[in-house]
Amino acid sequence: MGFVADRLNAIQPSPTIAISQKARDLAAAGENIIGLAAGEPDFDTPAHIIEAAKQALDAGMTRYTAVNGIPELLEAISAKYKRDNDLDYPPSQIHVSCGGKPVIFNAFMATVNPGDEVIVPAPYWVSYPDQVVMFGGTPVVIDCPPENGFRLAAEQLEAAITPKTKWLVMNSPSNPTGAGYTEADLRALADVLVRHPHVWVLTDDIYEHLVYDDFEFKTMAQVAPELYDRTLTMNGMSKAYCMTGWRVGFAGGPAEIIKAMTKVQGQSITHTAAVSQSAAIAALNGPLDFIQSNNAVFKGRRDLVVSMLNQASGLKCPTPEGAFYVYPSVAETIGKTTPEGKTITSDEDFVVGLLEAEGVAAVHGEAFGLSPHFRISYATSTEVLEDACTRIQRFCASLR
Repeated sequence: MGFVADRLNAIQPSPTIAISQKARDLAAAGENIIGLAAGEPDFDTPAHIIEAAKQALDAGMTRYTAVNGIPELLEAISAKYKRDNDLDYPPSQIHVSCGGKPVIFNAFMATVNPGDEVIVPAPYWVSYPDQVVMFGGTPVVIDCPPENGFRLAAEQLEAAITPKTKWLVMNSPSNPTGAGYTEADLRALADVLVRHPHVWVLTDDIYEHLVYDDFEFKTMAQVAPELYDRTLTMNGMSKAYCMTGWRVGFAGGPAEIIKAMTKVQGQSITHTAAVSQSAAIAALNGPLDFIQSNNAVFKGRRDLVVSMLNQASGLKCPTPEGAFYVYPSVAETIGKTTPEGKTITSDEDFVVGLLEAEGVAAVHGEAFGLSPHFRISYATSTEVLEDACTRIQRFCASLR
Protein backbone atom coordinates (compact mmCIF):
# COMPACT_ATOMS: atom_id res chain seq x y z
CA MET A 1 0.00 0.00 0.00
CA GLY A 2 3.02 2.31 0.26
CA PHE A 3 2.55 3.44 -3.34
CA VAL A 4 -1.01 4.70 -2.73
CA ALA A 5 -1.49 8.23 -1.38
CA ASP A 6 -2.14 8.44 2.37
CA ARG A 7 -5.32 10.49 1.81
CA LEU A 8 -7.07 7.42 0.39
CA ASN A 9 -6.69 5.58 3.69
CA ALA A 10 -9.12 8.02 5.31
CA ILE A 11 -12.01 7.52 2.89
CA GLN A 12 -14.28 4.62 1.96
CA PRO A 13 -15.67 3.43 -1.36
CA SER A 14 -19.28 4.55 -1.90
CA PRO A 15 -21.50 2.11 0.04
CA THR A 16 -24.42 2.70 -2.32
CA ILE A 17 -22.31 1.75 -5.33
CA ALA A 18 -20.89 -1.24 -3.45
CA ILE A 19 -24.28 -2.70 -2.49
CA SER A 20 -25.60 -2.14 -6.01
CA GLN A 21 -22.62 -4.04 -7.40
CA LYS A 22 -23.14 -6.90 -4.95
CA ALA A 23 -26.76 -7.12 -6.05
CA ARG A 24 -25.69 -7.16 -9.73
CA ASP A 25 -23.18 -9.93 -9.00
CA LEU A 26 -25.84 -12.06 -7.28
CA ALA A 27 -28.27 -11.45 -10.13
CA ALA A 28 -25.59 -12.44 -12.66
CA ALA A 29 -25.13 -15.67 -10.69
CA GLY A 30 -28.82 -16.47 -11.22
CA GLU A 31 -30.25 -15.19 -7.94
CA ASN A 32 -33.66 -13.47 -8.00
CA ILE A 33 -32.53 -10.05 -6.78
CA ILE A 34 -34.48 -6.82 -6.39
CA GLY A 35 -32.09 -3.87 -6.30
CA LEU A 36 -33.41 -0.91 -4.29
CA ALA A 37 -30.00 0.55 -3.49
CA ALA A 38 -29.31 2.93 -6.37
CA GLY A 39 -30.69 6.46 -6.48
CA GLU A 40 -31.64 6.55 -10.14
CA PRO A 41 -35.03 7.30 -11.71
CA ASP A 42 -36.35 4.40 -13.77
CA PHE A 43 -37.95 6.76 -16.30
CA ASP A 44 -36.23 7.26 -19.65
CA THR A 45 -34.76 10.64 -20.55
CA PRO A 46 -37.62 12.56 -22.24
CA ALA A 47 -37.69 12.26 -26.02
CA HIS A 48 -37.27 15.99 -26.75
CA ILE A 49 -33.98 15.99 -24.80
CA ILE A 50 -32.64 12.98 -26.69
CA GLU A 51 -33.70 14.53 -30.01
CA ALA A 52 -31.85 17.74 -29.15
CA ALA A 53 -28.71 15.69 -28.46
CA LYS A 54 -29.03 13.90 -31.80
CA GLN A 55 -29.37 17.20 -33.62
CA ALA A 56 -26.36 18.60 -31.74
CA LEU A 57 -24.23 15.62 -32.80
CA ASP A 58 -25.31 16.05 -36.41
CA ALA A 59 -24.36 19.71 -36.13
CA GLY A 60 -20.84 18.79 -35.00
CA MET A 61 -21.21 19.26 -31.23
CA THR A 62 -18.39 16.79 -30.61
CA ARG A 63 -15.42 18.99 -29.72
CA TYR A 64 -13.90 20.64 -26.68
CA THR A 65 -15.84 23.48 -25.09
CA ALA A 66 -14.89 26.14 -22.57
CA VAL A 67 -14.01 24.68 -19.16
CA ASN A 68 -17.17 26.04 -17.58
CA GLY A 69 -19.53 25.17 -20.43
CA ILE A 70 -20.94 26.78 -23.54
CA PRO A 71 -22.59 30.22 -23.24
CA GLU A 72 -26.02 28.89 -24.19
CA LEU A 73 -25.97 26.45 -21.26
CA LEU A 74 -24.82 29.12 -18.79
CA GLU A 75 -27.69 31.32 -19.99
CA ALA A 76 -30.18 28.45 -19.60
CA ILE A 77 -28.99 27.75 -16.04
CA SER A 78 -29.16 31.45 -15.20
CA ALA A 79 -32.75 31.53 -16.46
CA LYS A 80 -33.57 28.39 -14.46
CA TYR A 81 -32.37 29.98 -11.22
CA LYS A 82 -34.48 33.07 -11.87
CA ARG A 83 -37.58 31.09 -12.90
CA ASP A 84 -37.50 28.42 -10.20
CA ASN A 85 -35.76 30.12 -7.27
CA ASP A 86 -36.00 33.87 -7.88
CA LEU A 87 -32.19 34.00 -7.72
CA ASP A 88 -30.01 36.21 -9.91
CA TYR A 89 -26.93 34.27 -10.99
CA PRO A 90 -25.49 35.75 -14.20
CA PRO A 91 -23.45 33.36 -16.39
CA SER A 92 -20.23 34.62 -14.79
CA GLN A 93 -21.49 33.21 -11.47
CA ILE A 94 -22.36 29.72 -12.74
CA HIS A 95 -20.20 26.57 -12.65
CA VAL A 96 -20.90 23.47 -14.77
CA SER A 97 -19.36 20.05 -14.20
CA CYS A 98 -19.88 16.32 -14.82
CA GLY A 99 -22.75 15.87 -12.36
CA GLY A 100 -23.46 17.15 -8.88
CA LYS A 101 -20.69 15.17 -7.20
CA PRO A 102 -17.84 16.88 -9.13
CA VAL A 103 -19.40 20.29 -8.40
CA ILE A 104 -19.11 19.60 -4.67
CA PHE A 105 -15.64 18.09 -5.15
CA ASN A 106 -14.48 21.21 -6.99
CA ALA A 107 -15.96 23.47 -4.31
CA PHE A 108 -14.23 21.64 -1.46
CA MET A 109 -10.94 21.33 -3.33
CA ALA A 110 -11.03 25.07 -4.01
CA THR A 111 -11.84 26.11 -0.43
CA VAL A 112 -11.08 23.47 2.24
CA ASN A 113 -7.71 23.70 3.96
CA PRO A 114 -6.32 21.15 6.44
CA GLY A 115 -8.09 21.65 9.76
CA ASP A 116 -11.14 23.40 8.33
CA GLU A 117 -14.46 22.10 9.65
CA VAL A 118 -17.52 21.32 7.54
CA ILE A 119 -20.85 20.81 9.29
CA VAL A 120 -22.72 17.83 7.84
CA PRO A 121 -26.20 16.98 9.18
CA ALA A 122 -26.77 13.22 9.45
CA PRO A 123 -28.14 11.23 7.82
CA TYR A 124 -26.14 12.56 4.90
CA TRP A 125 -25.40 11.64 1.32
CA VAL A 126 -22.38 9.36 1.56
CA SER A 127 -19.95 11.55 -0.42
CA TYR A 128 -20.09 14.73 1.68
CA PRO A 129 -17.86 13.68 4.61
CA ASP A 130 -15.40 11.68 2.52
CA GLN A 131 -14.84 14.56 0.13
CA VAL A 132 -14.15 16.86 3.09
CA VAL A 133 -11.64 14.36 4.52
CA MET A 134 -9.94 14.03 1.13
CA PHE A 135 -8.82 17.65 1.32
CA GLY A 136 -7.72 17.54 4.95
CA GLY A 137 -10.90 18.97 6.39
CA THR A 138 -12.86 17.67 9.36
CA PRO A 139 -16.52 16.68 8.92
CA VAL A 140 -18.56 17.78 11.94
CA VAL A 141 -21.48 15.36 11.84
CA ILE A 142 -24.68 16.33 13.66
CA ASP A 143 -27.32 13.67 14.30
CA CYS A 144 -30.80 14.68 13.08
CA PRO A 145 -33.07 11.83 14.22
CA PRO A 146 -36.60 11.06 12.97
CA GLU A 147 -38.23 12.78 15.95
CA ASN A 148 -36.70 16.01 14.52
CA GLY A 149 -38.00 15.12 11.06
CA PHE A 150 -34.39 14.29 10.09
CA ARG A 151 -33.78 18.07 9.99
CA LEU A 152 -31.02 20.17 11.53
CA ALA A 153 -32.28 22.45 14.31
CA ALA A 154 -31.04 26.00 14.75
CA GLU A 155 -29.72 25.30 18.24
CA GLN A 156 -27.75 22.30 16.94
CA LEU A 157 -26.14 24.48 14.27
CA GLU A 158 -25.29 27.19 16.79
CA ALA A 159 -23.60 24.66 19.08
CA ALA A 160 -21.55 23.14 16.25
CA ILE A 161 -20.03 26.33 14.82
CA THR A 162 -16.43 27.08 15.81
CA PRO A 163 -13.82 29.53 14.49
CA LYS A 164 -12.64 26.68 12.19
CA THR A 165 -16.05 26.15 10.57
CA LYS A 166 -15.90 26.86 6.82
CA TRP A 167 -19.08 25.28 5.39
CA LEU A 168 -22.51 24.05 6.33
CA VAL A 169 -23.79 21.44 3.86
CA MET A 170 -27.56 21.39 3.31
CA ASN A 171 -29.53 18.83 1.26
CA SER A 172 -33.28 19.30 0.80
CA PRO A 173 -35.12 17.17 -0.06
CA SER A 174 -32.62 14.82 1.43
CA ASN A 175 -30.84 11.73 0.30
CA PRO A 176 -31.31 9.35 2.16
CA THR A 177 -34.46 10.40 4.05
CA GLY A 178 -36.50 12.48 1.60
CA ALA A 179 -36.92 15.07 4.37
CA GLY A 180 -37.46 18.62 3.19
CA TYR A 181 -36.68 21.94 4.93
CA THR A 182 -39.56 24.43 4.97
CA GLU A 183 -39.05 28.16 4.53
CA ALA A 184 -39.40 28.55 8.31
CA ASP A 185 -36.76 25.85 8.90
CA LEU A 186 -34.32 27.61 6.59
CA ARG A 187 -35.04 31.02 8.10
CA ALA A 188 -34.22 29.72 11.59
CA LEU A 189 -30.88 28.33 10.36
CA ALA A 190 -30.16 31.54 8.46
CA ASP A 191 -30.65 33.57 11.63
CA VAL A 192 -27.82 31.55 13.19
CA LEU A 193 -25.57 31.90 10.15
CA VAL A 194 -26.00 35.67 10.06
CA ARG A 195 -24.25 35.79 13.43
CA HIS A 196 -21.28 33.79 12.05
CA PRO A 197 -20.12 35.55 8.88
CA HIS A 198 -17.17 33.18 8.34
CA VAL A 199 -19.45 30.20 7.62
CA TRP A 200 -20.44 29.46 4.04
CA VAL A 201 -23.46 27.38 2.93
CA LEU A 202 -23.41 24.67 0.27
CA THR A 203 -27.01 23.79 -0.55
CA ASP A 204 -27.52 20.61 -2.59
CA ASP A 205 -30.85 21.08 -4.36
CA ILE A 206 -30.63 18.08 -6.72
CA TYR A 207 -34.10 16.82 -5.65
CA GLU A 208 -35.68 20.28 -5.86
CA HIS A 209 -38.49 19.28 -8.24
CA LEU A 210 -39.21 15.89 -6.62
CA VAL A 211 -41.61 17.03 -3.89
CA TYR A 212 -45.04 15.76 -2.84
CA ASP A 213 -48.28 16.73 -1.13
CA ASP A 214 -48.23 20.41 -0.16
CA PHE A 215 -44.48 20.73 0.42
CA GLU A 216 -43.07 23.87 -1.20
CA PHE A 217 -39.38 23.84 -2.06
CA LYS A 218 -37.21 26.78 -1.07
CA THR A 219 -33.44 27.20 -1.11
CA MET A 220 -31.25 29.08 1.38
CA ALA A 221 -30.17 32.06 -0.74
CA GLN A 222 -33.80 32.56 -1.75
CA VAL A 223 -35.08 32.59 1.85
CA ALA A 224 -32.12 34.57 3.22
CA PRO A 225 -30.84 37.04 0.61
CA GLU A 226 -28.35 38.33 3.18
CA LEU A 227 -26.51 34.98 2.78
CA TYR A 228 -26.38 35.22 -1.04
CA ASP A 229 -22.70 36.27 -1.03
CA ARG A 230 -21.64 33.16 0.89
CA THR A 231 -23.97 30.50 -0.51
CA LEU A 232 -23.20 27.99 -3.24
CA THR A 233 -26.52 26.80 -4.71
CA MET A 234 -25.87 23.41 -6.33
CA ASN A 235 -28.21 21.48 -8.63
CA GLY A 236 -28.08 19.21 -11.66
CA MET A 237 -29.87 17.33 -14.39
CA SER A 238 -29.71 13.78 -13.01
CA LYS A 239 -32.80 13.27 -10.89
CA ALA A 240 -35.79 15.39 -11.96
CA TYR A 241 -34.79 15.41 -15.62
CA CYS A 242 -33.98 11.64 -15.70
CA MET A 243 -30.48 12.33 -17.03
CA THR A 244 -28.23 10.42 -14.62
CA GLY A 245 -25.90 9.08 -17.32
CA TRP A 246 -25.55 12.40 -19.15
CA ARG A 247 -23.46 13.80 -16.26
CA VAL A 248 -24.37 17.47 -15.96
CA GLY A 249 -24.31 19.29 -12.63
CA PHE A 250 -24.12 23.00 -11.92
CA ALA A 251 -23.99 25.63 -9.22
CA GLY A 252 -24.58 29.34 -8.79
CA GLY A 253 -22.49 31.31 -6.35
CA PRO A 254 -20.22 34.29 -5.73
CA ALA A 255 -17.87 35.03 -8.63
CA GLU A 256 -14.72 34.39 -6.57
CA ILE A 257 -15.64 30.80 -5.72
CA ILE A 258 -16.93 30.07 -9.23
CA LYS A 259 -13.60 31.26 -10.61
CA ALA A 260 -11.70 29.05 -8.13
CA MET A 261 -13.84 26.00 -8.94
CA THR A 262 -13.29 26.55 -12.65
CA LYS A 263 -9.53 26.72 -12.02
CA VAL A 264 -9.72 23.30 -10.31
CA GLN A 265 -11.75 21.84 -13.15
CA GLY A 266 -9.31 23.17 -15.76
CA GLN A 267 -6.67 20.87 -14.32
CA SER A 268 -8.92 17.81 -13.93
CA ILE A 269 -11.92 16.92 -16.12
CA THR A 270 -11.75 20.11 -18.28
CA HIS A 271 -15.49 20.14 -19.05
CA THR A 272 -18.59 17.99 -19.25
CA ALA A 273 -19.35 16.36 -22.60
CA ALA A 274 -20.35 18.79 -25.35
CA VAL A 275 -23.39 16.74 -26.38
CA SER A 276 -24.55 16.51 -22.76
CA GLN A 277 -24.42 20.28 -22.53
CA SER A 278 -26.69 20.54 -25.56
CA ALA A 279 -29.10 18.05 -24.03
CA ALA A 280 -29.14 20.03 -20.77
CA ILE A 281 -30.07 23.23 -22.64
CA ALA A 282 -33.05 21.45 -24.20
CA ALA A 283 -34.08 20.09 -20.80
CA LEU A 284 -33.87 23.42 -19.00
CA ASN A 285 -35.50 25.49 -21.74
CA GLY A 286 -38.05 22.92 -22.89
CA PRO A 287 -41.38 21.62 -21.55
CA LEU A 288 -41.32 20.50 -17.90
CA ASP A 289 -44.73 18.81 -17.68
CA PHE A 290 -43.07 15.37 -17.57
CA ILE A 291 -41.72 16.21 -14.10
CA GLN A 292 -45.22 16.52 -12.62
CA SER A 293 -46.43 13.32 -14.29
CA ASN A 294 -43.34 11.48 -13.00
CA ASN A 295 -43.94 12.93 -9.53
CA ALA A 296 -47.48 11.58 -9.49
CA VAL A 297 -46.05 8.10 -10.09
CA PHE A 298 -43.34 8.60 -7.45
CA LYS A 299 -45.93 9.76 -4.90
CA GLY A 300 -48.01 6.63 -5.45
CA ARG A 301 -44.91 4.49 -4.99
CA ARG A 302 -43.93 6.40 -1.86
CA ASP A 303 -47.36 5.87 -0.31
CA LEU A 304 -47.27 2.15 -1.16
CA VAL A 305 -43.80 1.61 0.31
CA VAL A 306 -44.47 3.62 3.48
CA SER A 307 -47.70 1.71 4.07
CA MET A 308 -46.22 -1.75 3.47
CA LEU A 309 -43.06 -1.12 5.50
CA ASN A 310 -45.09 0.15 8.45
CA GLN A 311 -46.96 -3.18 8.34
CA ALA A 312 -43.66 -5.06 8.68
CA SER A 313 -42.85 -6.32 12.18
CA GLY A 314 -40.20 -4.14 13.83
CA LEU A 315 -40.04 -1.38 11.19
CA LYS A 316 -41.11 2.25 11.50
CA CYS A 317 -41.14 4.28 8.29
CA PRO A 318 -41.73 8.07 8.27
CA THR A 319 -43.39 9.66 5.23
CA PRO A 320 -40.85 11.79 3.30
CA GLU A 321 -41.57 15.17 1.74
CA GLY A 322 -39.57 14.56 -1.43
CA ALA A 323 -36.86 12.70 -3.40
CA PHE A 324 -37.46 8.97 -3.96
CA TYR A 325 -36.19 7.35 -0.77
CA VAL A 326 -37.56 6.12 2.51
CA TYR A 327 -35.42 5.66 5.62
CA PRO A 328 -37.18 3.28 8.01
CA SER A 329 -35.93 2.49 11.50
CA VAL A 330 -34.94 -1.10 12.28
CA ALA A 331 -34.39 -0.41 16.00
CA GLU A 332 -36.97 -3.00 17.03
CA THR A 333 -35.20 -5.75 15.08
CA ILE A 334 -31.84 -5.27 16.82
CA GLY A 335 -31.09 -8.28 19.01
CA LYS A 336 -33.41 -10.59 17.09
CA THR A 337 -32.21 -13.73 15.33
CA THR A 338 -32.67 -14.92 11.75
CA PRO A 339 -33.93 -18.46 11.01
CA GLU A 340 -30.28 -19.34 10.22
CA GLY A 341 -29.31 -18.38 13.77
CA LYS A 342 -27.58 -15.08 12.98
CA THR A 343 -28.19 -12.30 15.52
CA ILE A 344 -28.94 -8.83 14.13
CA THR A 345 -26.65 -6.44 15.99
CA SER A 346 -26.69 -3.53 13.51
CA ASP A 347 -28.52 -2.12 10.53
CA GLU A 348 -25.78 -3.60 8.32
CA ASP A 349 -26.64 -7.06 9.70
CA PHE A 350 -30.27 -6.34 8.82
CA VAL A 351 -29.62 -5.41 5.18
CA VAL A 352 -27.14 -8.27 4.67
CA GLY A 353 -29.66 -10.71 6.15
CA LEU A 354 -32.39 -9.26 3.95
CA LEU A 355 -30.27 -9.60 0.81
CA GLU A 356 -29.24 -13.18 1.63
CA ALA A 357 -32.67 -14.38 2.74
CA GLU A 358 -35.00 -12.55 0.37
CA GLY A 359 -32.83 -11.08 -2.37
CA VAL A 360 -33.69 -7.43 -1.64
CA ALA A 361 -30.76 -5.01 -1.86
CA ALA A 362 -30.97 -1.90 0.32
CA VAL A 363 -28.33 0.31 1.98
CA HIS A 364 -27.71 0.25 5.74
CA GLY A 365 -28.10 3.44 7.72
CA GLU A 366 -24.55 3.46 9.06
CA ALA A 367 -23.41 4.38 5.53
CA PHE A 368 -25.40 7.62 5.86
CA GLY A 369 -24.24 8.40 9.37
CA LEU A 370 -27.41 7.60 11.34
CA SER A 371 -28.31 4.13 12.66
CA PRO A 372 -30.25 1.92 13.03
CA HIS A 373 -32.02 2.55 9.71
CA PHE A 374 -31.86 1.47 6.10
CA ARG A 375 -32.51 3.28 2.83
CA ILE A 376 -34.76 2.08 0.05
CA SER A 377 -35.03 3.81 -3.31
CA TYR A 378 -38.57 3.59 -4.69
CA ALA A 379 -37.45 4.68 -8.16
CA THR A 380 -38.62 1.43 -9.70
CA SER A 381 -41.91 -0.09 -10.84
CA THR A 382 -44.90 -0.50 -8.54
CA GLU A 383 -44.94 -4.26 -9.18
CA VAL A 384 -41.30 -4.60 -8.17
CA LEU A 385 -41.86 -2.48 -5.07
CA GLU A 386 -44.85 -4.59 -4.00
CA ASP A 387 -42.76 -7.74 -4.40
CA ALA A 388 -39.84 -6.20 -2.51
CA CYS A 389 -41.97 -4.95 0.37
CA THR A 390 -43.67 -8.34 0.64
CA ARG A 391 -40.23 -9.95 0.90
CA ILE A 392 -39.20 -7.40 3.56
CA GLN A 393 -42.36 -8.15 5.55
CA ARG A 394 -41.61 -11.87 5.28
CA PHE A 395 -38.01 -11.37 6.42
CA CYS A 396 -39.10 -9.27 9.41
CA ALA A 397 -41.74 -11.84 10.36
CA SER A 398 -39.04 -14.56 10.34
CA LEU A 399 -36.97 -12.81 13.02
CA ARG A 400 -37.22 -14.15 16.55
